[in-house]
Amino acid sequence: MARPRTIPDEQVLDALLEALMDNGPDGLTFTRAAAACGLSPATLVQRYGAREALVQAILLRAWDRLDAETEAADEEEAPTPEGAIDLLLRLMPIETAERDATNGLLLLREDMRNPILRSRGAAWGHRLADALGRRLSKDQAQSKRLGWQMASLWQGAHTWWAFTREEPPERAIRRALEEWIAGLK
Repeated sequence: MARPRTIPDEQVLDALLEALMDNGPDGLTFTRAAAACGLSPATLVQRYGAREALVQAILLRAWDRLDAETEAADEEEAPTPEGAIDLLLRLMPIETAERDATNGLLLLREDMRNPILRSRGAAWGHRLADALGRRLSKDQAQSKRLGWQMASLWQGAHTWWAFTREEPPERAIRRALEEWIAGLK
């Protein structure tokens, strides 16, 4: 008979996401993972099997969290262009902007290489573009196009902020999005 789990998978995976962000996917060993979550390396091997499966489980949990955050932001932010900006900035916590722009790229690389994770990312992108587009246009075709453009601009603004760092991230990214929306009029 299997022993009951004293620490639920969600709690383990949330703790391991932090370790993954700190060490990168290639630097996450079962020993480091065990230190981060409080379980033994043997227990982690028993739960997840290979290290690659552990990394995939962590990133799938991260996608679950991002899906939930996106859904909540979509429900709570105003159905206006300004609401679209607020939605995006809500998904990019300022306190982790630098880490997300550097170490986060290592996770994104894993998401793109793994077909299961890539599929999750694509599905999230469609939901995000839809949420943004509904705030930008009532025309369905234009809404889809503008939603994808805004999502792309958001990611690009975050990346360019990481290079230049001429102002705080929230201000730089908000300004880029506001200027883009002003150009639509």
